[in-house]
Amino acid sequence: MDRQRVEEFMKRVEASETTTFTPVGSKLKVGVDLGTAYIVLVVLDEENNPVACEKQAASVLRDGVVVDYSGALKIVKTLKEKLETRLGRELVNCAIAMPAGTESSVKTHQYVAEGAGFEVTAVLDEPSSANAVYQIDDGVIVDIGGGTTGLAVIHDGKVVQIEDEPTGGTHLTLVLAGNYHISFEEAEKIKQDYSRHREILPVLKAVVEKIATIIKRYVNPAEIDTIYLCGGTCCLTGIEGIIEKETGIHTVKPANPFLVTPAGIAMNCRV
Repeated sequence: MDRQRVEEFMKRVEASETTTFTPVGSKLKVGVDLGTAYIVLVVLDEENNPVACEKQAASVLRDGVVVDYSGALKIVKTLKEKLETRLGRELVNCAIAMPAGTESSVKTHQYVAEGAGFEVTAVLDEPSSANAVYQIDDGVIVDIGGGTTGLAVIHDGKVVQIEDEPTGGTHLTLVLAGNYHISFEEAEKIKQDYSRHREILPVLKAVVEKIATIIKRYVNPAEIDTIYLCGGTCCLTGIEGIIEKETGIHTVKPANPFLVTPAGIAMNCRV
């Protein structure tokens, strides 16, 4: 992975949450990421330059599966309208992605996007989407979201295996809530407070070790030399160190792993 290229690209994606960049060309690509904790829409131009991004906290999915269709539809519509207002034009085409193993709910995700006014031109799995950003030839991409941990094993630039299991950021929040005897909402705020990550990491270590165990179940250290992290849960400071120690495999993540997957989904949109 070209670390500098990825970091510069992700800084631009992050900046597009508040700054609308002028696109190159006339075609726009949209990635719709329906996550357990957040719904994110990323807009790129036809050369994959970041243009705009909108996100909203949501609890309309569970383990990557839509459990509140009307709620998901309302949020995607709202985010789409915000982006169209910022851009001064209609957004038409989008790509969507699913956690590996939830292929049975593809239609629901597609109906949400289409109900919001999009034409879905590509359907992918989430960890493979991230490789559009990382562009690695060999290694494993691990996408730790709110509800699931998904991974894609890549050899010679091709995805040869995808897996997904239901452990993610929601489980970290539940552990924090129990440890501090506070509500789920309060625990979520603590988890997202970078100034408290050093304090909470020991509390969350056992869950992170469980995530590492999931990775070890599918990845052979003799065949894989690097784990590439993405997903909102990977924003937890120090998570890569625990995973590297438990798996014995070099583990890296960009400065902002949260927006990697939605940006990669957008890169796969056909226009």
